[in-house]
Amino acid sequence: MHEILIINEGQLGKAAKEFVEKINTSTVFAFYGEMGAGKTTFIKAICRELGVTDNISSPTFALVYEYSSERRGLIYHFDLYRVKSIVELYDLGYEDYFFGGNLCFIEWPEMAGELLPEDVKKVFITVNQDGSRTVSL
Repeated sequence: MHEILIINEGQLGKAAKEFVEKINTSTVFAFYGEMGAGKTTFIKAICRELGVTDNISSPTFALVYEYSSERRGLIYHFDLYRVKSIVELYDLGYEDYFFGGNLCFIEWPEMAGELLPEDVKKVFITVNQDGSRTVSL
């Protein structure tokens, strides 16, 4: 397991760079953490590190946003917090995203259950007592 400590927002770029260096050939990443842990903020920093120039925002109401990256082509950013039924993911065509070979960053992956690929990389963001964050992958 690899850990990245983020003491403050000023370190996000460095942390995102370290994360990107660990991606290798993996494509689907499930981000776990409590509400407010910084999942969206960290994913935004990762996207910037990958060369995304699009406006990066939380896909809370759209379920998925698509970004274009200079380094990795298309990137899909999911926020499954509001998913009420796994049927919504079938209707969305999750297979095309999760198994299409493009990067997928998934917030609240618990909602996808058994639909996540077997080789999904789990990323845990923990809020430490001092307010810093630990990213474990």
